[in-house]
Amino acid sequence: KSANPQWREQFDFHYFSDRKDILDIEVWRKDNKKHEELLGTCHVDITALPTKQTNCLELPLERHPGSLLMLIAVAPCTGVSISDLCVCPLGDPNERQQISQRYCVKNSFRDIKDIGFLQVKVLKAVDLMAADFSGKSDPFCVLELGNDMLQTHTVYKNLNPEWNKVFTFPIKDIHDVLEVTVFDEDGDKPPDFLGKVAIPLLSV
Repeated sequence: KSANPQWREQFDFHYFSDRKDILDIEVWRKDNKKHEELLGTCHVDITALPTKQTNCLELPLERHPGSLLMLIAVAPCTGVSISDLCVCPLGDPNERQQISQRYCVKNSFRDIKDIGFLQVKVLKAVDLMAADFSGKSDPFCVLELGNDMLQTHTVYKNLNPEWNKVFTFPIKDIHDVLEVTVFDEDGDKPPDFLGKVAIPLLSV
């Protein structure tokens, strides 16, 4: 019940500079659980923004009254990576030793914000639900930790896909929960949900 809402939410997107990307933003309102109405959209050309600084943007909503105030910062990613199993970032013994020393007890208070990082190996899925008429699915896997999100490639026409990818996330809050969701790619339509698991970091 507000015409001037304040969300104060921060979202981290992993942007690769070799692509020309447009950030699409939609503002919706809810009447109840079932009814939603689009209040407007706006777009930001990421490639046009100065890097390594916080850009304050007031974006008018297209074909609707109102505007959206945002702070957008484009900066190099640190601690986030996607790799194959054969080049796993923790596979090198020297690197493991450096990391062990970096996070040992005596260095705990050297950098309060540097809590650590989480490495996840997404190997495969087994006996997924068939989402297509052919009796198959086109599954991909999405990993979310806080407001960080990474995803695998799609394995087409397969109910037992193998991704064999390694994902590394910086940890910002030890109470976060890693959410792993499997979707079926459905062309231009929204992907179909195939399953989900949630893993609290404190249980690792």
